[in-house]
This record gives sequence, structure tokens and C-alpha cells, in this order.
Amino acid sequence: MPDHVVVVIGVGGMGEAIARRQGIGRRLLIADVDDTTTGTVAAALTADGYEVVGAHVDVTPRESVRALAQTAAAAGSVVQMIHTAGLSPVQASAEAILRVDLYGTAVVLAEFGDVIAEHGAGVVIASMAGRLAQLSPDHESALATTDVDEILGLPFLAPDVLADPAQTYMVSKRANVLRVAAESMRWGRRRARLNTISPGAISTPMGRQELNGTTGEGLRALIAASGTGRIGTSADIAAAAGFLLGPDASFITGTDLLVDGGASAALSMSDNG
Repeated sequence: MPDHVVVVIGVGGMGEAIARRQGIGRRLLIADVDDTTTGTVAAALTADGYEVVGAHVDVTPRESVRALAQTAAAAGSVVQMIHTAGLSPVQASAEAILRVDLYGTAVVLAEFGDVIAEHGAGVVIASMAGRLAQLSPDHESALATTDVDEILGLPFLAPDVLADPAQTYMVSKRANVLRVAAESMRWGRRRARLNTISPGAISTPMGRQELNGTTGEGLRALIAASGTGRIGTSADIAAAAGFLLGPDASFITGTDLLVDGGASAALSMSDNG
């Protein structure tokens, strides 16, 4: 399958793990805003026998994402697109989270929806935090369907309304799920599928920052109370992505797969108790 292209946007812990799982026998196009990270991961994958090209992408200018999509299409048939790039509340301001996690994801879905191959598939990494967002039906509808270039102008996303990074992260990740559900209709016209994965606490550099941040104590307690009793790994998310991207999930699109080790169930039981 030398002309089959797998695109991975964001090649931190989860992105690299997914690239390794999905890139065997295919052309890998990996992209990140951090060129050093991209180069390091590309070199490691090349040494391990993968056919891989690294590229720069910043998901906040639409032109950058469009250029990446065009590069992917020129390399072959874009059979899979995996989007993992994002910022967490301990890393960035509310404004930056909105631009990267919310707007950037909407841009990626729009641009790659124009180049995804027939019978292709996409996966977007959201978060279990998105399930904690409290939004009205009208706000959810707006997040799902507002034109990409107008979405940051929604009044309920204004800085004087949504200023807390943690709350902004929840809303952004909920928006990812809603946007994927809506965009799956357009991808479906190309006979392609699109889903989200909502991870819980995962042992990546970003995840470890969260555990060492102000919410770390609560996160560790939630992990301990979960059904698995452990933190997740990048391999756990790569396995879930492999399923959603593969033929066994051919009847699954427009939905969200919660991969949190039972943390949401523990939180729900605690709330009900």
C-alpha cells in the first residue's frame, strides 16, 4: 500500500503511538507545530523502517492546515487522518485553548474533509473533560454547525464570558465531539468515516503536567476510584484509534469513544451517591 497516506497531526505521546500502529506498510505524514519534535519522531520512525515525512503545521492559521492537506493529497490516497494536537489548561490561556483546541480542530476537519479518500477514516482526540461541559442545546448546535471562520465570534465564547482555562478546555473538547458528529455527514458523502476518542488521564507529557498541576490531587483520586485503577498509556489510545480507523468499525461514524479506564463511571457514581 505504498500510495496510501496516513496523516498524524500532533506527534507527542499519543500521536507517535498512533503513527507507529497505523503507519506500517503506508506512507506516514507527521506534522506538528514544534519542528524539533517532528524531526525527532520522524528520525526514530525512519530508523525503525517506516516510510515517513515530517512537516510543519500550525492549526490556528487555516492556510497552514490547507497546505498540509494538499501535501498529503499530493503524496497519495489519504486513507487516514488522526488529529491529536491540543493545549491543556496547565499549558495555555483560555484564548489559546480556544484557538488551538476548538478552532484548530474545526479547521482540520474542514480541510481534510476535502481530501480524505473514499472509504477513508479520521479520528480526533477529544477528552473526557468535554463530558463535563454544561452547555445549552442552542450553544451545542452553534458549536457543531457554525461556519469555521466565524466560530470564535460566538458570543458565549467571548473572553468576558469564558475566561477560565479549565472551563474553556471542557467547552473546546465538547465542541470537538459535536463538530465531528456534524462533519461526519460531509465525510460520509465521500464514503469516509469520522469519530472522536475521549481519553481520560493518560501518561503523556501533557497528562503528567496535569497530574502535577492544581487539579492533580483530584485526578489521582479519580484514577484510584476508577474500575481499572490505573493511568492510561499512549498504547491504550492507539489501540482504540486502530479499531475506529479499521474495517471492524466500518459501521461506526459520527460518535465518541470514551477511553478513560472507568474514570467517568466512577465520577458519575460519586455524584449519584
